[in-house]
Amino acid sequence: MDAFYIIHIIFQFRTGFIPVPSRVFGRGDLIVDPWAIAKRYLFTYFIIDVLSILPLPQLVILLVNRSLNGQPDTFVMKELLTYIIICQYVPRILRIVPLYIEVTRTSGFLTETAWAGAALNLFLYMLASHVLGAIWYMISVERQERCWGDVARGHGYNRSLLYCTCNNSDHPRLAESFRALQKVLILNTSCSLINPDEITNSTDFNFGIFFDALQSEIVGTRSFRKKFFYCFWWGLRNLSSVGSNLKTSTFVWEIVFAVVISIAGLVLFALLIGNMQKYLQSTGVRVEEMRVKRTDAEQWMKHRMLPENLRERIRRYQQYKWQQTRGVEEESLINCLPRDLRRDIKHHLCLDLLMRVPLFEKMDEQLLDAMCDRLKPVLYTEKSYIEREGDPVEEMLFIIRGNLVSTTTNGGITGFFNAVNLKAGDFCGEALLTWALDPQSSSYLITHLHQNRTGFVRSGGLCSVS
Repeated sequence: MDAFYIIHIIFQFRTGFIPVPSRVFGRGDLIVDPWAIAKRYLFTYFIIDVLSILPLPQLVILLVNRSLNGQPDTFVMKELLTYIIICQYVPRILRIVPLYIEVTRTSGFLTETAWAGAALNLFLYMLASHVLGAIWYMISVERQERCWGDVARGHGYNRSLLYCTCNNSDHPRLAESFRALQKVLILNTSCSLINPDEITNSTDFNFGIFFDALQSEIVGTRSFRKKFFYCFWWGLRNLSSVGSNLKTSTFVWEIVFAVVISIAGLVLFALLIGNMQKYLQSTGVRVEEMRVKRTDAEQWMKHRMLPENLRERIRRYQQYKWQQTRGVEEESLINCLPRDLRRDIKHHLCLDLLMRVPLFEKMDEQLLDAMCDRLKPVLYTEKSYIEREGDPVEEMLFIIRGNLVSTTTNGGITGFFNAVNLKAGDFCGEALLTWALDPQSSSYLITHLHQNRTGFVRSGGLCSVS
């Protein structure tokens, strides 16, 4: 994690910015001067970023060892490390929040898909569960030591003796006092683990929500895996239940910790619901638009008293179009783009289709671009008739998906029948080119002699050029 913070700091010294005073009329001046970028970063988030990656716990241990000539007070060191580790999370959180706000402000959303949003919220839940579980473990140890310290002081002993090995000959008095403390056996008797619901004597120490950690002996085991997963499970369980099953003692900081768990659970749950609503909102709007269009179509068909077979074909087409486009109008989307971008998109989508026609292979690029611009996507459902035999040829069709069956009876000759199966990449209506390139052709469209209908397709799409 610290390596990512260092990389982030390096990038901050190389990332340009737009000053607020220059943002007029929707534009601004990009500052790329390294000195200006460094000056801006040094006076904003540089100090917070440095505090986030400094090895403060290691520095504290080193300084305490030197100040006490290599014989540090274990109690003092433990207290300092506890507060420093907790305080170092503050600048890290201060940097995460502005980064999240900046990403959502510039892009409008943090992730583009519902799956990515769900994964992000799950990660936040897991991270919060890990942090709360670690704090729960740390306070559990602190509460056990608090009980021992109260008992030691009640019997006239110094609390610091709890952390002394006292095997050194330089401390005979401490060793003697500690051995006397061990002989009394007051720690186990006065700090015995009693379920908070079963406490009847006011002198018994109430461990509150930390009773589970001490009873399971998770604070005494040396297995890191057991410590990690048990504390993580405790945090996830209570965060998901918003701390509703926590029974605290009268210890103030324990109550504050339980309140933080409840608030964090509510905030994360609200964040999850809010993000899911954003991800599903666009799809929900399109579904509602489809429902309104379908209702309007039903009312119109009822008003015009259309037969049931026509109504079924209309319903089937609407359903098929929704399955293929999900409410996205491709032509409207492309028309809203700039002309050069629209030309490149059409060139990418349609040029390969046009180059399948031998006559188009020798045409210049400008004419091909103009023809690509005239191509429009069209959807047909199963068993639809595109052109009937004898109809004038008005457009040329390129098959993108599905199958198309072209049949003819050669002008109605009895017993004559011919059929050709066309698949993706094929085309029909090339007779239109012969008519258009013939200088002696009439101004009327020629009569097409082939009947076309779609085959049995599960999904199909055509591009037509007229």
